[in-house]
Amino acid sequence: MIRKIFLFLFIVVISIDICRSQAFVRTVDLFKRPESPGKLNISQNPAIDSLISRYIVSNRKQSRTSEGTQGMDGFRIQIYYGNFRNAREESSKARAEFMNTFPENKFPELRSYAQYEEPGYYLVRAGNFRTRIECYKYLVMVRKEFPNAYMVLDKINFPDLINK
Repeated sequence: MIRKIFLFLFIVVISIDICRSQAFVRTVDLFKRPESPGKLNISQNPAIDSLISRYIVSNRKQSRTSEGTQGMDGFRIQIYYGNFRNAREESSKARAEFMNTFPENKFPELRSYAQYEEPGYYLVRAGNFRTRIECYKYLVMVRKEFPNAYMVLDKINFPDLINK
């Protein structure tokens, strides 16, 4: 009986230690500016800092694209979807056919992405569209060559603002 109590307390202490070792962001640190000569005092409940830290950590996990980079909600055109035995090879063929049909110089926005999703689905998606209307415009052109293509919600790469 004493062993069970000791084991339970040990697990509780380890769990608490793991929870406390996560990244913690204080609100004061978010508003600090090294070049500013002034001083900022924020008086607030410490639970707010905990909520902000949880929000930041959850957003880092959720806002990743299929390539693992930071992204945002948007739309892509799905060209291929398969989960049968040779789906990997078929997805590669579909992507190569897409890249030959729509070369980069004709539609620079239509970059293709090969993806794998559990439990064994291979996908080929194209584009980084912020709005449904923008995606639909290209979907009409893509459907001429790939009649089974359709629009999907996805995490897209941030737009390149330097060239615009």
